[in-house]
Amino acid sequence: MPAQRFSHLFLPGPSEKREDYSSPRRGGEGPRLRSQDRATHAAHVRQQLDAAWKQAERRRAVAHADRAGVYLEFSSEPAFDLALKSLEDQRSGIRLLNVRKDGPEGNETSRATVFVPQSKAGHFIKKVVDYANKDNPPKKDGTTAPKHADLINSIGDIRAAVVESFWQDSTSRLPGNAATWVEVWLSSEDLGVIEKFESLCQARSVQIGEGRLTFPERTVMLVLANRTQLADLIEHSDNIAEFRAAREIASFFIEEDNADQVKWVDDLLGRCDFQNVDQIVVLVLDHGVNNGHRLLNAVLPVLNCHAVNPAWGTNDHNGHGTLMAGTAAYGDLLDCITNNRPLIVRHGLESAKILPPPPEANPKRLWGHFTWQGVSLAETQAPHRTRIICMAVTSEEEPTRGRPTSWSGQIDEMASGYSDDKKRLIILSAGNVNEPDDWKAYPDSNKTREVHDPAHAWNALTVGAFTAKTSITDTTLTGFQAIAEAGGLSPFSSTSVTWANRKWPIKPEVLFEGGNVAIGRNKNVVDSDDLKLLSTYYKPHVAQFAAFDATSVASAQAAWMAAKIQAAYPKAWPETVRALIVHSAEWTAMMKKRHLRDSSKGAHYQLAKVCGYGVPDLERAISCATNSLSLISEATIQPFGKHETQSRYVSKDMHVYRLPWPADVLGNLGQIQVKMRVTLSYFIEPSPGEIGWKDRYRYASHGLRFELNGPGEGESEFVQRINRKAREDDEHPGTEGANDHWTIGEARNVGSIHSDIWTGTAAELALSNLIAVHPSVGWWRERHHLNKFSKQTRYSLVVSFSLPGQDVDIYTPVAVQLGVPTKIAITI
Repeated sequence: MPAQRFSHLFLPGPSEKREDYSSPRRGGEGPRLRSQDRATHAAHVRQQLDAAWKQAERRRAVAHADRAGVYLEFSSEPAFDLALKSLEDQRSGIRLLNVRKDGPEGNETSRATVFVPQSKAGHFIKKVVDYANKDNPPKKDGTTAPKHADLINSIGDIRAAVVESFWQDSTSRLPGNAATWVEVWLSSEDLGVIEKFESLCQARSVQIGEGRLTFPERTVMLVLANRTQLADLIEHSDNIAEFRAAREIASFFIEEDNADQVKWVDDLLGRCDFQNVDQIVVLVLDHGVNNGHRLLNAVLPVLNCHAVNPAWGTNDHNGHGTLMAGTAAYGDLLDCITNNRPLIVRHGLESAKILPPPPEANPKRLWGHFTWQGVSLAETQAPHRTRIICMAVTSEEEPTRGRPTSWSGQIDEMASGYSDDKKRLIILSAGNVNEPDDWKAYPDSNKTREVHDPAHAWNALTVGAFTAKTSITDTTLTGFQAIAEAGGLSPFSSTSVTWANRKWPIKPEVLFEGGNVAIGRNKNVVDSDDLKLLSTYYKPHVAQFAAFDATSVASAQAAWMAAKIQAAYPKAWPETVRALIVHSAEWTAMMKKRHLRDSSKGAHYQLAKVCGYGVPDLERAISCATNSLSLISEATIQPFGKHETQSRYVSKDMHVYRLPWPADVLGNLGQIQVKMRVTLSYFIEPSPGEIGWKDRYRYASHGLRFELNGPGEGESEFVQRINRKAREDDEHPGTEGANDHWTIGEARNVGSIHSDIWTGTAAELALSNLIAVHPSVGWWRERHHLNKFSKQTRYSLVVSFSLPGQDVDIYTPVAVQLGVPTKIAITI
């Protein structure tokens, strides 16, 4: 299992005072450790180390392996922890590869797999000897403790690592004598390491699957192997970090008899714990939902099912709404079914049928009105709920080129809450590329097929699709392969490439799994169930599951993630939940390979118009580790006002934040490269008249911008510079102070969510600790006759950075500074 995670830290608001800040140097809370008899325990750990090392060496000799080190598994005693930080020393080449827990809750044993180079064979022995014979310097109270006490006291057992030491899924899924597909997670993204592992597999006739995913310090590959082969790979590779079961393809469950599918439903329901599902809900706007499906009736009671026209009924008339509901409730339903883990569900569902059933066709309607009616029905029935609104209904009758429509304008109005003072998080699918001829032209066709109406709405979170699905097992498709490579843009995903640069929002903002398409040698394309996700079928008397793909399933997954974030932070604003999803997103290596022409800001902006800000990560969206830090501010600002002495209307307020960086820690790290991310999220009020939509400056009621001081820019100089810009009409103010450090730069200043990545040294980050939020021009100021020039607006600001590979606690000192003396653990 991953290391313990902690809640994000909320700032009290912008700094009113500009006074020097000094971060207290305090360590984080220590692991749960058992008191040990020093001499006895030192002898025990020494014996365990010697035996484990000898065992590992004997295996290497038998296997004739030329591996440069050994894998050891360290275990705690039940109900106690391992001192994980002390198990890794990257400068010595000692790598902590994975962490797991097993046993009953409250009495778990922590296990960690560690790679130790041959040249460092004495590393842990020396620590044991020091523990036995040396003391740390006395504390202020005169007490002393053995050297390395936390590490040695935490160790209950040590053994040479075996296949189970690397296995991250249920042991019931561990391969036996028969070969099965397994994910191998290598501990490096270095091309040389990857090629060496591929050569190792080829030499041992271990089949490598299609596709490869690259993450920071990890590369994921598929191999077809049995248990013996996995053990052999361990003996001959220095770079294995984890094994995981390859995920089942959706077609396996779809093709099963309904009676067998029912057993999977029974098993999942038996592992589910539904908690407070009436408080946080996802409202699905679609063709209706069949809440009679057993996976849905626990989260979607009849009272939560609505229809804009009562004559339509609330049931699903074509299956799409029920597919949306299954994914919005459970996320990756295929993973839920197969992982055998308990599942806590902390949100429910609502359904509003906004589309008529057959034989009535979908006529030309004022769809913004019907969308609003669906939302209104749910809110009237249960006004107390916190809801995420999700819709995968779009129109592609006529390209908009980013220009607002009545439908998208209504979406913006509903989200903004300026008509009824109720802010809403609305998640929309980007719309699909559906034609086989377009799939053949992938990915060029995706760049010419634009995001559909109403998904270009400024305030909505628009969701496109990527894919990691490349495995085809259908025997009728022998010779076919997936069109998109693992980690690439899904063939179904539309983009905003054709929209005018820096005029309309970056759409979609994020990508979730949307499936893939198969292509044969003769260029035949097939929309195969092997390459899709799984969700709930609307006729459970026929089947429990059906395949689900494209931006519809992607948007439903985004709604599921939003509900998970909302459950973790029940009081968080919709602006904040949207910000955290975008803030957690990263581009995959394949996205950058395919769509990033160079390292310039302009190239990254074009990448964003294809792939948004990348693929969100739930763990990053919800929590921090001790060596990472995420700060959130939810604040209200008045962008404009009337000049005190003249009859004109001007920009008014600016907020300045002094970020509570651990400056001493960053300063000590010096030239180490770090990345900081900043995301600013707010909702604009759309222009009330079509005349404003001809000019983006007038479509939005206001804009907000963030700026950072440069490493050499003092506070007074920074504030004076930003104050001058805040009073000017330039829609794209420069960022001189830190301009060279940003990934996208001023091109990020479109729409109503702005996110960018700052890169520099730790020492530079220590000095770049001021962020200002200020307004840019909008129709609230320019159309002052509407008497909205003095309105206030809310925003959420998220700032984060991490120090991967650094054994340093940057979380606790900042938490203490902010008055959060106890870290709040987060469970995902």
